[in-house]
Amino acid sequence: MTIGTVLFDLDGTLIDSIALILASYHHTLAAHGHPPVADAEWLRGVGTPLKVQLGPWARSPEELAALVATYRSYNLEHHDRMVTVFPGVAELVRRLGGAGYRLGVVTSKTREGTRRGLALARIEEWFSVLVCADDVIHPKPHRQPVDHALQALAVEPATALFVGDSIHDLHSGRAAGVRTGAALWGPFPRSTLESGSPDYWFETPTALQALLLDETTTP
Repeated sequence: MTIGTVLFDLDGTLIDSIALILASYHHTLAAHGHPPVADAEWLRGVGTPLKVQLGPWARSPEELAALVATYRSYNLEHHDRMVTVFPGVAELVRRLGGAGYRLGVVTSKTREGTRRGLALARIEEWFSVLVCADDVIHPKPHRQPVDHALQALAVEPATALFVGDSIHDLHSGRAAGVRTGAALWGPFPRSTLESGSPDYWFETPTALQALLLDETTTP
């Protein structure tokens, strides 16, 4: 069946915010007196909510709330200075939107942070739906975020593709019954994502553009 809807993860897929994410985690632990944690451990959780990532360092719900607040404050303060747009992403989004594809973002970030990133990339206008951490009870890798996006767009899973850079994105998309694409321009190599069994491997945004703007797949 023809793909007519494309859902994207945000961090590591549309915007390159990994350095900011890591800096925010390091700052948060230091600010609350916790020992540092290696980047590799934080990267394994990229794509999951802050409460999941920071939970092991909280001794109470109040401390977890304080950790999350510290992270978000630092992240927003340094956002525009540290975040960049992956080469080719803005053109990809504009061309897909212009060709009639329905576009959505499915992320574990807050709505405020999501809008900030899309505005920085100057692509916010092309997305009909944003599914953020605020919108679901069960975050990625659960299927609920993708299901929520499909329902909001009133489209069938078989007509949708979810593109993300993390294993959590791929598991979420597969569970929801959509086709999945691994964004290899993000922080994770193919070997890390193979267990997610994506339907497509995209080395660059241009590769995704080539697939979807072919005459046989344009909606």
